[in-house]
Amino acid sequence: MALSFRQNEILDIARTEGRVVVEDLAQRFDVTLQTIRRDLTELSDMGHLDRVHGGAVLRTGVVNLAYEQRRHMNDGAKAAIARACAAAIPENCSLILNLGTTTEAVARELIHHRNITVVTNNMNVANILTANPGCEVMVAGGALRRSDGGLVGELTTQFFEQFKVDYAVIGASALDRDGDLLDFDLAEVRVSKTIIRRARKTFLVCDHSKIDRSAPARLASLSELTCFFTDLPLPEELDRKCRDWGVQVVVAG
Repeated sequence: MALSFRQNEILDIARTEGRVVVEDLAQRFDVTLQTIRRDLTELSDMGHLDRVHGGAVLRTGVVNLAYEQRRHMNDGAKAAIARACAAAIPENCSLILNLGTTTEAVARELIHHRNITVVTNNMNVANILTANPGCEVMVAGGALRRSDGGLVGELTTQFFEQFKVDYAVIGASALDRDGDLLDFDLAEVRVSKTIIRRARKTFLVCDHSKIDRSAPARLASLSELTCFFTDLPLPEELDRKCRDWGVQVVVAG
């Protein structure tokens, strides 16, 4: 089935922002909610999108989006999240930054922090922080994943086991309504689990497009974390769970 002009535009928005919302699309295209719902259903039937409550997200299945595509998604939201997260990290501390385009945004906001030690398995983070003379950078060993500059594997896990840091800043590929963080790569999940154990406080940086996405591997529960930095208010049920667990939610931007 050929896509209409509006459906192509909807797909472009989804590729840029990670998800689309029925009400926003209806206003943007000046059509009824029913028309947009029909468009999203057709795009879902054709395998382009997955329907979620109130809209749709890009279909990912068991494979994550390409790094270059993720790097350009929700740039403004990631920058706002990164600023809020960096503001919560004091000088004179140690921290771990793991893989992800949002953790890389956090690294850019740490350029002027003084007397910090950053441990990372993200080559992009290490390269960003070379511009900060007040930052000692320690890079994990492991197998280099050329697609995104990440280091993963048993050597990486063993490397992080040697540390006990003040803060960890982690990302996730998906977050479901149960409050579970999900990812696609089991090797990366094992590393992230270790990072959480080796930090006194753990911050999650994750924009709204990750909510309701699907990924096959469970990384952790939000209940295990200290604070969740995001760009839009959480769905009511998930927000209530965070309050019950004592997890602070910071909506940036």
